[in-house]
Parts: sequence; C-alpha cells; structure tokens
Amino acid sequence: MATLIHTLADHSDDVNYCAFSSSCLATCSLDKTIRVYSLNNFTELPYSPLKGHTYAVHCCCFSPSGHVLASCSTDGTTIVWDTRDGRMLAVLEQPSGSPVRVCRFSPESTYLVSGAADGSVVLWNMQSLKLYRSGNVKDGSLVACAFSPNGNFFVTGSSCGDLTIWDDKMRCLCNEKAHDLGVTCCDISSQPISDGEHGFTYFQMASCGQDNQIKLWLILFADFLGVELKHKCTLSGHSAPVLACAFSYDGQMLASGSVDKCVIISETSTGNTLHTLSQHTRYVTTCVFAPCSPLLATGSMDKTVNIWQFDLNQPCAGNTVENESKLAVEDWSEDDVSAWLCAQDLADFVGLFKMNNIDGKELLNLTKESLTNELKIESLGLRSKVLQKIEELRMKMISASVAVPDEFLCPITRELMKDPVIAADGYSYEKEAMENWISNQRRSSPMTNLPLHSLMLTPNRTLKMAISRWLETQQK
Repeated sequence: MATLIHTLADHSDDVNYCAFSSSCLATCSLDKTIRVYSLNNFTELPYSPLKGHTYAVHCCCFSPSGHVLASCSTDGTTIVWDTRDGRMLAVLEQPSGSPVRVCRFSPESTYLVSGAADGSVVLWNMQSLKLYRSGNVKDGSLVACAFSPNGNFFVTGSSCGDLTIWDDKMRCLCNEKAHDLGVTCCDISSQPISDGEHGFTYFQMASCGQDNQIKLWLILFADFLGVELKHKCTLSGHSAPVLACAFSYDGQMLASGSVDKCVIISETSTGNTLHTLSQHTRYVTTCVFAPCSPLLATGSMDKTVNIWQFDLNQPCAGNTVENESKLAVEDWSEDDVSAWLCAQDLADFVGLFKMNNIDGKELLNLTKESLTNELKIESLGLRSKVLQKIEELRMKMISASVAVPDEFLCPITRELMKDPVIAADGYSYEKEAMENWISNQRRSSPMTNLPLHSLMLTPNRTLKMAISRWLETQQK
C-alpha cells in the first residue's frame, strides 16, 4: 500500500526534478532554486533554498556519498554544491553554452555527466572539477541519462527518440531508436540480473517517452561481446506522454509520471500495475525512490512534491485512495477523505471533517448549507474552495464512469472542460490550460503546431451550455 505522508509546496513554479540521498531530499524548479529537506521530518535545511542559477533548474542529483549535490539549468551551467553547508563548490559551464537538461554522477563519484539541448554530452572529472571528455548525440536535445551500477557505461536519451550507450571513455557503443516521438527519461536498476544458463549479468533499464509508453530493456555489457541492448517489454498504462521513470532500490518496482497527472507503480517482473497515484493536479514531471527507505517522491507542474510511503509487507495492494478511478469515492473511509483534503491543499480541514465523521459518501453530499450550518465554516472563500474541489471530484467520477464526448475534453489536459474558449486556430480549450500554454511563451497551436496569428481567447458559451446539459443528464 502507498500512503501520502507529506506534501512540500515551497516552490513558486513548476517542480522539474527530485533527488534523494540517504538523509536528504532535493527538489528543483522553474523558479531558479534548489531546495533541500531533511528526511527526518521533511523540514528545509538552514541553507536552503540554494540560489545560483539565473534561469530554470531542470535537474539535480546527489553524489553516492550524499556530500555533494549537482544542479543544471537553462543558463548553460551545472553547479556543484556542498550539502553540508550549501557552499557553491564549482560552476561548470557547458562548452557550447547550451541549456543543460540533465546531470548524473557516476557510482564512484569519479565523473559527473551533463547533457544539453544542443545534444552535447560532457564528462567532468570530479576530483579536478575540469572537463574530461565530451561528445554529441546524433540528433536532438539530450534530455535523459543513467549510469550502470558498476560505472562501466552510461546511457543517454534524446528528444529525437534515441538511446545511446557510452563507455567511461565517452566512446559510443550502441545507438537504438527507442521512442518515436522522443525519449523523456531513463533509469537503470541498481540490481543486476544474472543469467544462470550462460553466466552473463544483465542490467535492467527503463525508458519513457512522448509516445505514452514505458519500455523495459536488458543491457549486456561484456568486454569480449561489446554491448547488447534487448527490448524486454512495453508498459502502456498511461494515457498521455510519460515524463519520468525510476526503479526502486531493489529493482522490483518502477514508478512513472505522466502528462495524465498520474503516477503508476508497476511490478518489473510482470509489468502489472500495483498502484496508481492521482493526487497531483497537473503534469507529473519527476518521480524517484529513496535508496534506504520505502519512500517515493513525485513532483509536478502544480508546484508541489508529494512524499509517499510504502508498506513493504503489502506490495501488491491496488485499491488505495490515490487511485480514485479504482476505489469509488462513495467507499472512501474517513482517512481516505483526510488524504484527499491534504492533496487538495485543504489540510486545515482534516480535524473538522474527522470530528464530523465525513467519509466518502458524506463528502459527496456536502452542500453550501451543510458547510455553513453543520461544519460551521464561516469564511465564504473557504466554503467556495471546498465546494469547488468537491465538484471537481464529482466531475472526475462522471468522467471515469462514462465515456465523455471527445468534443467536451480539452485537447491539452484531456479533461472535461469547465470554461471552454476558442483560440485563433479554431479549436476549443480549457481557458486556464490555454492561458498557461501561451504564458509559457508558446505561440503555436497545441493541435496543429502552426503559429497562432492572434493570442485572443473567445468564450465558447455554446459548448459550455452543451457540457452543462450533458452533466445534468449524467447526475440524474
């Protein structure tokens, strides 16, 4: 069973990446900062946040000892920090000055890899903090990287869909087209797989991409055979591009996060789904397991990081509150309602709801009058927020239980639209989703990728009325 135990909401913009050491959690964001928390009670360390990048921070990672933290940014640099006091140890400038998308330490902390938007790959010597070797992928931006547990090789993934295997001398050993629409992340399990029949040792790798898929691979690395990359299986539980994947420390579970706002925990031996966590309200951009404890951190464009704890004695529990589509809200316990409140940034109401024995059925029956007269919530703003979240929950239930007409779904979020608007491309979108699309400096159509000749958004009142009428028929 997976239980949400804590939510961090300190970043002021999208969370891009999370990383664990044995004692800390680091998170980085579009807000240009890196935050570091103690795993004892998830309080922020005194020197946090770390500020040194001048643009968005895309990735962060701890050295194996946990004494050093690296972060990389659109500003074209990878910064190395001392985790004991937050001191900046070095600023490593990508030779091309291109935005750095990913960074990774080798298992022995000998090297640090940085990969950039122009496809350049740099291997930095961590003793001298100088450039050791560099190279380039064939095409596209370099967006993903993972080291083998023994440090003999590392894998990079690119936006053109290739996985490339390099040795520790930066020689390209293998190149494989993996995801048609681009790789977004890759990870290698720390636990090798032995082939008793032939005496070979395989490394298990996962990759994910814009094609909505997660692929599991087996890598054979031997001096006399070279490198062999075998496709093991494809997992297709997500309904939208998959942005992140990570193995648990024992290699038995794989977490993946997606544009569909869900985190799926899969069993690597069978590919079966163990848990579906749906607490984030926007795209899930990162997920990572802790190395020494049964914890998972997931980060999102909703600016939060959720910390999950696993009951290792029940690894296959599937009906958890975080999977709203599998456990009917009417069947939620009071604890399930409490977890939902925390996920909706309504944690202040947990005590009040428990005192009034609000379970799933009671939650769905709450009205403006009952919130005022029975629960005694005096603030109009807070009552409105609670009712809005409950209404969103009801709409989710309807969407999950019946087939929503495709024209009622926003092309960006793939959710039922509440406030549809018409853009210059002639398509209708959820207003907030399209405004966010435009605010991120996008000037092209989400549907056609052609330039938008105008950024004006016109309310689609006809569509809004049609959705309202459809909802009324579903609620009868």
